[in-house]
Amino acid sequence: MQLLTRSNLQLAAYGLFIVVVMLLPLVMDVFWLNRISKYLVFGMLAIAISMSWGYAGILNLGQGLFFGFGAYMLAMSLKLASPTSLQQGSADEPVPDFMLWTSEPGAPIDLCCINQGSFLWIPFKEQWFGVAMGLVMPMLIAFVLGYAMFRARIAGVYVAILTLALCLLVRLLVIDAQPLINGFNGLTDLGWFTVGGLEFDPYLVETYYLIAIITCLVLIGARWLVNTKVGVVLQAIRDNEERVRYLGYDVAIYKVFFFCVSAAIAGLAGMLYVIAAEFASPTFMNIGFSISMVVWAAVGGRWSLLGACLGAILLNVVEATVSETETFVEAWQLIIGAIFLFVVLVMPRGLAGFFQDAADLALERLHRAVKERRAR
Repeated sequence: MQLLTRSNLQLAAYGLFIVVVMLLPLVMDVFWLNRISKYLVFGMLAIAISMSWGYAGILNLGQGLFFGFGAYMLAMSLKLASPTSLQQGSADEPVPDFMLWTSEPGAPIDLCCINQGSFLWIPFKEQWFGVAMGLVMPMLIAFVLGYAMFRARIAGVYVAILTLALCLLVRLLVIDAQPLINGFNGLTDLGWFTVGGLEFDPYLVETYYLIAIITCLVLIGARWLVNTKVGVVLQAIRDNEERVRYLGYDVAIYKVFFFCVSAAIAGLAGMLYVIAAEFASPTFMNIGFSISMVVWAAVGGRWSLLGACLGAILLNVVEATVSETETFVEAWQLIIGAIFLFVVLVMPRGLAGFFQDAADLALERLHRAVKERRAR
């Protein structure tokens, strides 16, 4: 009976999730595997939202900014690795095809390289640089923004407004940078991600496992982090910030740390999405996309890392299935909205909270029955 505890049931749920994810290639075709790999990326985004919103109490409505930066950093490297993107110029100054399309007619190619900012693309010839920047840039932006906000004790809805406004601002800057990063068109015609000579075709099983394994590692790592002393302190800050401050903890540093971790996870998710989808777009920084991440976490349960991840996956599977069904093709958004309203009104703690309450009730009845049997 000692094995039937809430903690052990949670560990069993995590284990079951990992087993199911790893066995999916046995029952799905490559098309759906590619889809599920993208949904796993969305699950990773929901984990990031759960860490910042559910555990740290930081409602970030600009998470798409960090996702977009991660996506663009790797996409720039893969753009230069594409054999069909019509690279021109010298070996030291690679030029993506769109940079020549948007240049002035008759301008010399070398001059075009300098004027259009080819210096920005040169380091991205190395794929490792794109991967490194996909993690460093989101964390750097999160650190600067978080330090400024939390040192000034900005909290609540004001954090949501600031992050949303910054995401919108950067999106406009990306769209305006047509000669440099192809603006609204985004980066397409990318090469495949390569590690040690192994190319990850988006429709290969190996690519699915790459994304699935990283998602599971992020889930396990996030659970470990929130259960450490740092995570416990952060949850105390969420519940009563002033009390924790009076106990001598530097509240701002704890918030900045988790804000940066959440940004790093989102940046990693952006890179994995580029590997699976083969494009990067400023639509990643749309306000609607960032709000969708919050909805995924809310439906799954923002106080549960696994619940938030499952909420993202399930909602996207339902959305894809319903939107492609002829009967519901005109009303699929209404159906998704109805599901969200139902969960929020009936299960305010999300799906994870509902199942956790059900499990607690079942355990209580089971323990009571055992005690009564022993008393006889």
